[in-house]
Amino acid sequence: MTQAARTPEELEALFEDAFVLRDPGALAPLFEPRALLDASGVTGEVRGSEQITRLAPMLWARERTYVADPLRIVQAHDIALILATHGTSVVRRGADGAWRYAISLLAIDHPTQEEP
Repeated sequence: MTQAARTPEELEALFEDAFVLRDPGALAPLFEPRALLDASGVTGEVRGSEQITRLAPMLWARERTYVADPLRIVQAHDIALILATHGTSVVRRGADGAWRYAISLLAIDHPTQEEP
């Protein structure tokens, strides 16, 4: 069973976990069905949770990762803006109470290991 994020901070932690575990099944539920993900410097823009799930293995094949490091989270009711070192995201709380990414602009252009 997939864990749902109860806060924007928890959503960031679940996103990092999905990347560390390289689990596309854990990644998909973290995004709204029509979400936008832009992985600048790697793949460009994809839309929808299905395309986002297909994008993840491409990122992992290039040894890319994501570390949850929110510098600031600004929340107004059921919408929040997450400002992080390697990205900016807009997240929303759904009717089920779970937070999901609506728009995520990632700058994960650094590999997990140093390139030669």
